[in-house]
Amino acid sequence: MTTSLPPGFADWLRLREPADAAARSTELADAVRDRLPAGRPLVVHDLGSGTGSMTRWLAPRLPGPQRWVLHERDADLLALARAGRLTAADGAEVTVTTRGSDVTRLTAADLADADLITASALLDMLTAEEVERVAAACAGHPTLFALTVTGRAEFTPPDPLDAELTAAFNAHQRRTVDGRALLGPDAVDVAVAAFRRHGVETLVRPTPWRLGAEQAELAAEWLTGWVDAAIEERPHLSGPAATYQKWRLAEAAAGRLDVVLHHADLLTG
Repeated sequence: MTTSLPPGFADWLRLREPADAAARSTELADAVRDRLPAGRPLVVHDLGSGTGSMTRWLAPRLPGPQRWVLHERDADLLALARAGRLTAADGAEVTVTTRGSDVTRLTAADLADADLITASALLDMLTAEEVERVAAACAGHPTLFALTVTGRAEFTPPDPLDAELTAAFNAHQRRTVDGRALLGPDAVDVAVAAFRRHGVETLVRPTPWRLGAEQAELAAEWLTGWVDAAIEERPHLSGPAATYQKWRLAEAAAGRLDVVLHHADLLTG
């Protein structure tokens, strides 16, 4: 996977981290604990770790000493992920190491020592072939995929242009980049099928962002990118979308916009 990260991506990850934490499935996190070995330090591999938000969220929910191995191709993001100190649910030490990795090229051998594999906001950025490779590498280990987009956005108040912009954005999520046909909102179904081919069933739970007045900055940032992507995909929408965006941003700034952006968490193994 060679797609470059956009400027300011680390800032976007920081901005969205509280909403991600609020959305993640605590039910699946509880189920993870039941699948982990006892009596020895845990080894967790996090794929596409970004700045380490999954580690910061999950490590304090798991007991005992833990060694997290963060896989990420961007060196600047890995440097941010190494910052800070974490402890486990029982106060045990959590250590973090990083590896510059293309997660779509990892093999079962690369993850052989894993007691748990995790990833956040990853699957929808992959192709069907890449998801198949990830499933092959992860099969045999409990694996938690968090915050995969499912293509649904709900707005309060509603607007007649919501549905058309959603369809345009979803088409943009499915675009082809450098010869890679991205899955976007089809990723959940593709991943479930891929793991089933490896004899592994998957639990799926809804994990929506719920953005209101307290998340107005995130809502505005997300909305701007969402509308821009929709226009990029369907330029004929640029006129009405510009009016729509101006109104929505004003509503967000006034604390009158609520958005539910749907995601799903998956637990396999």
